[in-house]
Amino acid sequence: MAEHLFQRGPARFFRGLGPRAQVALCQLPLTLIVAALAVATPFAWPTLVHSPIYLSGVLLHGVLFLGCLLVPWERLAHRPYLLIPVLDFLAIGLLRNGAAPLLPGLAVLAVFPVIWLSASGMLARSSLVLSFFGTMLIMVPSLAGRFPNLTASDVTTTLLFPLMMLSVSLAIRFASVHLRLQQQELAQKDRELRKLLHESREREKLLQTVLDATDVGIAAVDRYGHFLVSNNRQRLFRASTRADGAIPGQGHQLIFGQDRRTLLPPEKRPISRAIAGESFADYLVWAGEGAEQRAVSTAARPLVDEDGGFNGAVVVYTDVTGWVEALAANQELVSNVSHEFKTPLNSIIGNIDLVLDDAGGLPPQVAHRLRVVQRNAERLLALVADLSASASAALNVHPKRTDLASLVETTLGSAQAQAERAHIQLSADVPSPLWAYADPLRIGQALDNLVSNAIKYSPDGGTVSISARAGGDWVQLSVSDTGMGISREDSTRVFKRFFRTEAAQKASISGAGLGLSITKMIVEGHGGTITCESGQGKGSTFTVTLPADGPPPSF
Repeated sequence: MAEHLFQRGPARFFRGLGPRAQVALCQLPLTLIVAALAVATPFAWPTLVHSPIYLSGVLLHGVLFLGCLLVPWERLAHRPYLLIPVLDFLAIGLLRNGAAPLLPGLAVLAVFPVIWLSASGMLARSSLVLSFFGTMLIMVPSLAGRFPNLTASDVTTTLLFPLMMLSVSLAIRFASVHLRLQQQELAQKDRELRKLLHESREREKLLQTVLDATDVGIAAVDRYGHFLVSNNRQRLFRASTRADGAIPGQGHQLIFGQDRRTLLPPEKRPISRAIAGESFADYLVWAGEGAEQRAVSTAARPLVDEDGGFNGAVVVYTDVTGWVEALAANQELVSNVSHEFKTPLNSIIGNIDLVLDDAGGLPPQVAHRLRVVQRNAERLLALVADLSASASAALNVHPKRTDLASLVETTLGSAQAQAERAHIQLSADVPSPLWAYADPLRIGQALDNLVSNAIKYSPDGGTVSISARAGGDWVQLSVSDTGMGISREDSTRVFKRFFRTEAAQKASISGAGLGLSITKMIVEGHGGTITCESGQGKGSTFTVTLPADGPPPSF
């Protein structure tokens, strides 16, 4: 219907009107102009009051406007309301010819029905024909009045004005076609966007379902700490850490350190560390308080944009309460058993020492047997000490500025007797002094373990060497041997507690598989690292990296 005239914003208002109001609204501009003419006529052109043709035009305009309001257009088919702009040509012709020669310019009012017809959506041919001949109908009567005294100007004016209205109709038609093409493109894009939006929402639902199905808490935050995505586990974690009376998202959270009593400062909480750009793993915190307190292992990785800039982070929360409690129970059991073993072993060793001190009165065979008992008791006591240290939640480390060269010298001196029995040659290439940030007691223990292992796993003799180098913020110590070596597969597991290679077991080399795990705990307690490079039958090299001047920034 006439709503083809309106698009976009005005169309919303237009569609809210009834068919009669819509038709009347299309006719309203022309009606207002004619009404203004009618009001001004008695004052400006009083002679026109006596022109029946002029008055007929005014009256016809009034009738047409009333028809717009009164005719039930919604009950009629085939757009009969287009009869209104066609009759407008007749009404304008009456006005123009009735007011001539006072108001010859009234013919320009024909532009209103031309616009209506051109934008109405009717067939292009019909609108163009009506635009030309309807305007011609307005101009012909004045031309006929001058016949046969016609001038070239009269003919030109009569033909030029319809051609102008035809051009207006064509322009509107072309603009309408262009507008409809744009609307079609916009409609197509709108359909595509709606499809993409639907697919995006479906993928979002799928992602949320997958996240909620996982047994770990996951949260993605922007650079300001605002949550972008989270799952049920993470929301439960935040609910469990919210203090009583705290507003969600505000107030302090009940997140404690490893002692389970000290609240972590805001900058040490997982989310705060993540939005500060840190990447971390296995960061243990305690969430909540009382009987509901849970041990949570957290990890974070940054989110970067296309240019590599920091754009947020993903934080993962894993409930490890059961594992931590089991580990604590295991450590307590081992600690208790180790303590109970130490007392009778110390008693056995002490009494054997007393007996051997007076071995002059003993038969040689008995004294030899007692020395075997003494060695095995001391070996068992050392094994209990290793087991107790390995089960400890954390070794006490008190680093300070230490000369590693002196520790290496002490270690080699202690291992000299063991090396001679195994036909091993010891050597060292360590600059003196070699300063590092280390606990001399613990690093000495670690070096003793590495050198002892190197000698023990070189049953056919060879060389054990210690080398060192310093560079920047780190110091490296390497212990190398020419012994039996370790396979590539076993070298990745050699630092696990109680692990022993199959080759060592076949060679009947004694040990409990605790020395390297204890060494690793000592080195990591300093914020350092330990690595193993080896090959079957090619010897092994263990490299310890320690901070040179102080604890590393990430420690």
